[in-house]
Amino acid sequence: MKKIFLIAIVLMGSLNGFAQKKNYMHFEAEIANKFGDAISFFDAKNKLVKTIKVDNNGVFKDTMNVAEGRYALSDGNEYTIVFLKNGFDLKMKLDTKMFDESIVYTGKGATENNFLAKNTLLEKKADIESLLLANETDFFKEMDKKKADDLKRLEDKKLDPVFVDFQKQTVNETYNAIVQYYKKNHDALVVKNKMNNTISPSFDYENHKGGKTKLEDFKGKYVYIDVWATWCGPCRAEIPSLKKMEEMYHDKNIVFVSISVDVDKDHEKWKNFVSEKQLGGVQLFADKNWNSDFMLSYGINSIPRFILIDPNGKVVKGNALRPSSPQLKEELDKLLN
Repeated sequence: MKKIFLIAIVLMGSLNGFAQKKNYMHFEAEIANKFGDAISFFDAKNKLVKTIKVDNNGVFKDTMNVAEGRYALSDGNEYTIVFLKNGFDLKMKLDTKMFDESIVYTGKGATENNFLAKNTLLEKKADIESLLLANETDFFKEMDKKKADDLKRLEDKKLDPVFVDFQKQTVNETYNAIVQYYKKNHDALVVKNKMNNTISPSFDYENHKGGKTKLEDFKGKYVYIDVWATWCGPCRAEIPSLKKMEEMYHDKNIVFVSISVDVDKDHEKWKNFVSEKQLGGVQLFADKNWNSDFMLSYGINSIPRFILIDPNGKVVKGNALRPSSPQLKEELDKLLN
């Protein structure tokens, strides 16, 4: 730390130096509609580094020794990225009903973490899925602009220099990863969308509530289909967002259908999972899992996969946006209002 020679501020400098040398930090969180009685922190290698249990006042608080850097803070079904550093005295408030949108930090370390919270919302608004379908010129034009905007936001002099370095590295790594994904998958993604504006193939699958259900049963309604499996982590990560969408549009002209491609030996696992997690919408189990005619018609070879069909059975999007994408709400609002 830079030496301070002015006698008038020696004490202040000493106190600042002491705070910076602390080998611990304090974290406190007030979570409305919490998913569980504990929150957990995971490092970049997904290793659990700390669990904090809720106290009698409904608050999660503790001290911890951390290596300076970014961590995933998990509250059961959802998570957010936080920047932790010894010496911080960080307080967090959130409501799981609007998880990312409600996060606010106060105290020492709030500047960097409020930046991350805002950055998450900006990333959710970035329609990368649609951009991956663009031609090469438009793709790189928009990606270069996004990268420049992301780096410009880091010019705020109030941000911790180490935090800025972490974020710059993330911006560059994310840019490179999306570019590589585009080069590898662009043609396949275009093929996935080839069914747009055509009549959708049908299905006739087992319904969790009993009997069988066909696509034609929903004629006159929009149908948003989620193709998933109980073993699929990214699929399960979309469940909270899918539940929110179902609640938001419960009185609109749309039905949410989840089709499991679990293999037959996991049939009971699927039934129990749907019941235990209280999954909403229409829950179906595909015959012949991946080899079902419906799956083959859409060329589904990876999940989660989302499909949007109009009231006449015509495909609106054969590769629709995920429930966690803010653009999906905008799209559905235009169709349903």
